[in-house]
Amino acid sequence: MTSPTPQPCETSTATRKPLLTLGILNNYRESDETRLFLTPEACGMLHTMGIRILMESGAGIDITYSDEAYAGHGVEIVTRVQALHAEMVISVRSLKASDVMHMRPDATLMTLADPELPRDTVQALLDRRITLLAIDRICSANQQYTFERVLEEIDGRAAILYAQEGLSFLGEGKGVLLSGIAGVEPCEVLIIGEGCRVQSAAKAALSAGARVTLMDNDISALFDAEANCGPMLNTSAIHPHVLYNKVKSADVIILDACTREFDFPKQLSAAMKDNVYLLDMAETIPSLIVPRTVAMAMSNVMLNFLSETLQMGGIIRQIQTMPGVQNAVVTYQGRLTDKLIALRHGLYAVNISVLLSATAN
Repeated sequence: MTSPTPQPCETSTATRKPLLTLGILNNYRESDETRLFLTPEACGMLHTMGIRILMESGAGIDITYSDEAYAGHGVEIVTRVQALHAEMVISVRSLKASDVMHMRPDATLMTLADPELPRDTVQALLDRRITLLAIDRICSANQQYTFERVLEEIDGRAAILYAQEGLSFLGEGKGVLLSGIAGVEPCEVLIIGEGCRVQSAAKAALSAGARVTLMDNDISALFDAEANCGPMLNTSAIHPHVLYNKVKSADVIILDACTREFDFPKQLSAAMKDNVYLLDMAETIPSLIVPRTVAMAMSNVMLNFLSETLQMGGIIRQIQTMPGVQNAVVTYQGRLTDKLIALRHGLYAVNISVLLSATAN
């Protein structure tokens, strides 16, 4: 497909040398990924900061934004190869090795963490001396994994959208609401797990009018859930007898990782209602159904991060001086720093702090 001609910038930033060139990539069409991390308005704000933005044509389709909408905010609509040649490239998922080889040497790539990063992609990153940042591992100065938390909150709330549709006639369910009405009991939602994602699901289910129970195998995590979700939330430790009774009566069951390792007993499947709606967060990414919300929320975080990048004088300086950003480094200028990926492929990983110390000396 022929890409539209890049649109000229109308502001004064067009005549200045850009402080940073940022490439935004479309998702692979063969994947189920729908999300994008920057809206046209956010791109316009980055443009006024002095960032030149090159976006692959069609990248905004899944969030219902046209190329023209981005071009109207100073974005240049280009081919994939042109976007890949930016100083910093943003892609939701990890790239294929063939795409990495189109990146300029010593560039920066920002994606979500991928513990199963293919060996050929890792090698391409090392060969091109690409610095790869897993954005959901970036920790802020106040010790918040902001990118990750935003996505987890959306995943949790979107999980209840899945459940509502699954219970409805359109979703081939039994045709009921989560909420009760006069004379009709609300649905029972059982959530097993801990953290922001399950708490967000609990809040959304409570707001929809359901009766919600959250179970975990750590009492301190349940204290935290009660504090965040309010007194309407029922909490319970995972006890075999209690778990059996809750599973037996639940209309919706949502599973996620618990504080301590826990495998949902397969034999409990026999206790479930025939038309129960079951969702396992380990196998589902609910935020895929609300990609525009993801784009709006992630834009806020990305604006703060990239503003800080400019203030620091570039991403390398940001990595060198900020431990929270170091935490997200997977590869750094030709060296692998992620131990799990190294172990997976039989490679050697260098601790990022050691690597930075050696570079400084």
